[in-house]
Amino acid sequence: MPNHRLCVAPMMDWTDCHERYFLRLISRHTLLYTEMAATGAILHGDRHRLLGYHPAEHPLVLQLGGSDPAALAQCARIAEDWGYDEINLNVGCPSDRVQSGRFGACLMAEPALVARCVAAMQAAVTIPVTVKTRIGVDDRDSYEELAGFVDGVAAAGCRTFIIHARKAWLHGLSPRENRDLPPLRYDVVHRLKVDFPMLEVIINGGLTSLEQAADHLTQVDGAMIGRAVYHNPYVLAEADRRFFGAADPPRSRHQIVARWLPYVADQLTEGTPLAAMTRHILGLFQGLPGARVWRRCLSENAHRPGAGVEVIEQALRRIPELA
Repeated sequence: MPNHRLCVAPMMDWTDCHERYFLRLISRHTLLYTEMAATGAILHGDRHRLLGYHPAEHPLVLQLGGSDPAALAQCARIAEDWGYDEINLNVGCPSDRVQSGRFGACLMAEPALVARCVAAMQAAVTIPVTVKTRIGVDDRDSYEELAGFVDGVAAAGCRTFIIHARKAWLHGLSPRENRDLPPLRYDVVHRLKVDFPMLEVIINGGLTSLEQAADHLTQVDGAMIGRAVYHNPYVLAEADRRFFGAADPPRSRHQIVARWLPYVADQLTEGTPLAAMTRHILGLFQGLPGARVWRRCLSENAHRPGAGVEVIEQALRRIPELA
């Protein structure tokens, strides 16, 4: 079973294979999640594009979006065959596109269906099936309803719940607004762990540092950081020593980039545009001297025809080695 003590959240358009490989060079043990993949896309689309990953990305979780138990079970089997370490069901995304497909946060209003989905997936695979959800949806936001949801889904076989500590407004707020509104309610997630001590409860929402994660770990089993890691990936530098008992010191930013370059070179030979990869490393030197020069060098040059690893090497030479 993957260790959920520290995780990086699944984020659409952000946590693709290039981002995950890069993050793995910073933290060997932090649990990584894919972008959400819809069942229809997996069953009828380009599986290599949707499910492909580098072996170095393990431990790695595939997040699925869907509401048909049979389709989810089939996708879970496919994911296990592809070597994923866990399957996670999205019951928290508030986007209109997701709602139209009857999955994401709107499923919180159908706990019996979520339980059937989890049971079907659990029966289809030997790897863990987990659920990522909100603390409520629209006016269905009482603690009693949340506890009932967790209780029913747990009875279907789910032992791990990742709880985004704010409810979702499906009517009246955009997906972007749902990231910051309504207010976070960490106390609700802490209470869930007290009331369901036999379950693994992972807290998500608004976390920006390892210090915050450590504070929550006194009351829950794991912490998940999202956008803060994307914008400042080196926030994970001490994660392995702090949360997973690793003895080795973290790599420097320069060492991380040097180790990433062979991967970039391989991807370029397969036709991946340089900018599709460098967009993930713009925040590596955030808050340090030269950070603006780093971002500008990459942003201005990575899109140019024929751009290669020399663009990254040239940008790196502009940054003081001690950074």
